[in-house]
Amino acid sequence: MSAPSSAPSGQAESTSAENEFLAPDAGQKPAGPTPSQSRFQVDIVAEAAGAADDKSPSSDASATAPEGAGSDSGAGGEEAKGRFRVVNFADPSGSGSAASPDAAPVAEGLQNGDTVMSETSLHSSTGGQHHYHYDTHTNTYYLRTFGHNTIDAVPNIDFYRQTAAPLGEKLVRPTLSELHDELDKEPFEDGFANGDELTPAEEAAAKEAAESKGVVKFGWIKGVLVRCMLNIWGVMLFIRMSWIVGQAGIALSCLIVCMATVVTTITGLSTSAIATNGFVRGGGAYYLISRSLGPEFGGSIGLIFAFANAVAVAMYVVGFAETVVELLKDADLLMTDEINDIRIIGTITVILLLGISVAGMEWEAKAQIFLLVVLITAIFNYFIGTFIPVKSKEPYGFFGYDGEIMWENMGPDFRGETFFSVFSIFFPAATGILAGANISGDLADPQLAIPRGTLLAILITGIVYLGVAVSTGACIVRDATGNASDTISGLFPQNCTGVSCKFNYDFSSCNTLKNCTHGLQNNFQVMSLVSGFGPIITAGIFSATLSSALASLVSAPKVFQALCKDNIYPGLGMFAKGYGKNNEPLRGYILTFGIALAFILIAQLNTIAPIISNFFLASYALINFSVFHASLANSPGWRPSFKYYNMWVSLAGAVLCCGVMFVINWAAALLTNVIVLGLYIYVSYKKPDVNWGSSTQALTYHQALTHTLHLSGVEDHIKNFRPQCLVMTGYPNARPALVDLVHSFTKNVGLMICGHVRTGYRRPNFKDLATEQSRYQRWLLKTETKAFYTPVFAEDMRQGTQYLLQAAGLGRLKPNTLVLGFKNDWRDGDMMNVETYISMIHDAFDFQFGAVILRLKEGLDVSHIQGQDELLSSQEKSSGMKDVIVSIDTSKDSDADSSKPSSKATSLQNSPAIQKDDEDDGKATTQPLLKKDNKSPTVPLNVSDQRLLEAGQQFKKKQGKGTVDVWWLFDDGGLTLLIPYLLTNKKRWKDCKIRVFIGGKINRIDHDRRVMATLLSKFRIDFSDITVLGDINTKPKKEHVAAFEEMIEPYRLKEDDMEQEAAERLKNSEPWRITDNELELYRAKSNRQIRLNELLKEHSSTANLIVMSLPLARKGAVSSALYMAWLEALSKDLPPILLVRGNHQSVLTFYS
Repeated sequence: MSAPSSAPSGQAESTSAENEFLAPDAGQKPAGPTPSQSRFQVDIVAEAAGAADDKSPSSDASATAPEGAGSDSGAGGEEAKGRFRVVNFADPSGSGSAASPDAAPVAEGLQNGDTVMSETSLHSSTGGQHHYHYDTHTNTYYLRTFGHNTIDAVPNIDFYRQTAAPLGEKLVRPTLSELHDELDKEPFEDGFANGDELTPAEEAAAKEAAESKGVVKFGWIKGVLVRCMLNIWGVMLFIRMSWIVGQAGIALSCLIVCMATVVTTITGLSTSAIATNGFVRGGGAYYLISRSLGPEFGGSIGLIFAFANAVAVAMYVVGFAETVVELLKDADLLMTDEINDIRIIGTITVILLLGISVAGMEWEAKAQIFLLVVLITAIFNYFIGTFIPVKSKEPYGFFGYDGEIMWENMGPDFRGETFFSVFSIFFPAATGILAGANISGDLADPQLAIPRGTLLAILITGIVYLGVAVSTGACIVRDATGNASDTISGLFPQNCTGVSCKFNYDFSSCNTLKNCTHGLQNNFQVMSLVSGFGPIITAGIFSATLSSALASLVSAPKVFQALCKDNIYPGLGMFAKGYGKNNEPLRGYILTFGIALAFILIAQLNTIAPIISNFFLASYALINFSVFHASLANSPGWRPSFKYYNMWVSLAGAVLCCGVMFVINWAAALLTNVIVLGLYIYVSYKKPDVNWGSSTQALTYHQALTHTLHLSGVEDHIKNFRPQCLVMTGYPNARPALVDLVHSFTKNVGLMICGHVRTGYRRPNFKDLATEQSRYQRWLLKTETKAFYTPVFAEDMRQGTQYLLQAAGLGRLKPNTLVLGFKNDWRDGDMMNVETYISMIHDAFDFQFGAVILRLKEGLDVSHIQGQDELLSSQEKSSGMKDVIVSIDTSKDSDADSSKPSSKATSLQNSPAIQKDDEDDGKATTQPLLKKDNKSPTVPLNVSDQRLLEAGQQFKKKQGKGTVDVWWLFDDGGLTLLIPYLLTNKKRWKDCKIRVFIGGKINRIDHDRRVMATLLSKFRIDFSDITVLGDINTKPKKEHVAAFEEMIEPYRLKEDDMEQEAAERLKNSEPWRITDNELELYRAKSNRQIRLNELLKEHSSTANLIVMSLPLARKGAVSSALYMAWLEALSKDLPPILLVRGNHQSVLTFYS
């Protein structure tokens, strides 16, 4: 900790400096604190400082605190020694007494711009008593909690905002580091607390929110209820409902209405649940689905939903144009022919609608209110008309309410239709329930408005549809001639059939001649006939079509804009731009207008209408599925305030929607599914860089947890053995060859954990460790390496490896094999590092792990090469990730211990070069990718470094035709054989053949080969050749033995040349030394390693990879230097070699 400052003048200077900094631009709010602009200043308080010296800056600062702050003279005395007190409290009223001439401007500046008021209500516009909890959150953090000066914050809604939302300002609560860390640390090393950096989408939303002053927002009636009712009451209400009753009868018509209403009600409940599970922004159905199920479903549905709305504009406008053309035709006022007139009127109409939309949401809402009034007037006009029987209307089939007419129309009378074909014609009339949700960004309170408005609209429209179905069936007959002279003749009343006979009309000819043009079955305009005033029904048809067209014309660009803002489809970003205070998507309007105009010019929408209905139904199905999925995932974040939903009802709704899709038009349903699937695959492949906390993530976690727990209750079985590797890689990009080779045989087969032990003299910075963990995990994902990165802090390598051997993994997903890189530089550095390295292998066997060591003659560690980050780290840079640390070491270190952080040596080092590296270790975490020093300017790579980089990439390439030579000298349970088998199953290695080498006796070579061939065939492992080595025990060449003796010479204890006590003292201080007795005892084993190296060079010098049994050394009997010398002698000057030793438990079986 830094010493407490006792200079009042210094504190006063810092206070006034801060005041000077604050006053000029107090109105500007920086995005977050920076290291140079700490949010608070602290003053170390001595035990009696506050009480003894009232003139101290601390006391002066306290005097400026808000009233009731509890800053009495005893406050300082109560503070424990070394505790800190926040200084420079500002008066929220701006009228407090100032300790210095600068204090008043501070308070004024804060009041003008930086003062944040936490009010009793969510909305800042609410009146009432204000409760100020704190003054600012930018440069100084002044907070009162329960009358004591502390930076700890009381719960506040503004801490939980994602961005600078319209409802209020996002504040940043004090981080754990600020409250917990020692005071000599910089409080804010990062720009944001808790890693709350804003994503590009959130930044855009924050900017949009900041600019949205004076924006027009709608309540639940004008924003949702009106829109939904207008959209649901389409043209079907006036020109198709009566025909549906004629075909299906009253009973089945009511069933059709109820079926459609059930689907829409379930979807409405699901929409309400999602809309009340958090703040809803603009984008309607797209926003709801994408935030629930993720960008794949949201992106695919968003695009087709926006397109469906655009085409729906054309459908409604053509419906309007057809009605106008019918009127022109009746009046004999056609301009050209019917089809071209529809095109002309449709084009003029859509241009007018575009003008209303572009004029702004307020104009559009006013137009909707006017159209709703016309529509409701038309509906009342119809119902009033049914109670006024008019004699002149009877020839057309309208006789007023009558029980017999109702009974005759109760049952179905399908003519060329079926129940489902009639249902498919009606169902589009029930869609439109998302019209309110689609403008969710323009609603004042979407969480209240969407459930209330949508469900009430479904109820009202459903009742009206049922009312129309019953009333038309109760007062209009199915067939009428329209001829007033078709009355019953007094002579032949018995020839008359049907209920019309009761009213002296004979419409029997309709059944025989089939030429009637009136009645429920034949006249689509029968509701105009019945109504009190016919033209009002025509106005109602105009209103229904135009309002639906207007709602769709507004919905499509809004949904499309939200989709483009999220950058799901990169090429569509230009449509994300909004204009004006309401952020109107003018470019989206123009695009929607273009699509609508194209379909209007076709003027034949009978083929496109079913596809639109299917697009809407696909959206409904996914909204329902979202609720089921979120409930199934059981995420703590799924807690909608709307409680009237059920996961199984939502699932039934999703199934119903899919069923209705196929009922309406199976071909269109198939096409819709293919389009959704295609877009889903595209978005999945592109992997947009978003994280919305979707239920897909929640369910993945839930399933992973469930399966992991389930797996932990099942005993391991040999048939299911998988090599689960703890690979001591250091930083994963420091040893690419090690990562690539292990990944080759663990990918989609077993667990791979990249272990990294961080050592050094500095105190561990656990925050950095967590940051690096997430950074390198992203790096592994980006390079498509299916592995986990697990760093630990430890005093030395061995301790850290023991931590990982014990604690890495979860349940059955725990490593069973330790993988190391060979220590190429073992003779160059401190031999205690070799002692540590060999101890790690012993520890692995103690924990019943297998051990694997990879050696490349060029080395493994590439982190010391300047400029290698361009090769290794290009993936991170392209994805916009933070810098990945790669330390630079210009000392000659061909390949350090594979578990060291970027080739840095461990503790207890003797060489100055290595000590220098260790000092740098603490700084590495904050250094950029290339840590250059004055001695190492950028230079071209030398030949050895070039070879090292190329060797590091060799396992990324396809291996081509070659061999994997397996030297299975000792039975370790079969791991030595299993790894090459898994390797050659992979695409890169599939052209390589397995050759097996075993030891044997010269006089039994054929017998041993047959026995091994039988064993391999029982294991079902393909091999190309088996070689039995009968000359393993032959003495190695003298020059090779001499080279071995020369290699171990510096590490011998030579106890015979010194006193026993001195020898023991040296052995205790340097336990790695080789005793003469040990050397003699293991002479034969040393010779075997030298001989095996000769045989390897003879038989396997051209192999792509050698996999060989790792020699074992008895713990406590063989010194680490001798064991290291064995490994060196065995594996030097060879192709890539993998030394493998299982834990002597069987990993292969030939039993089924």
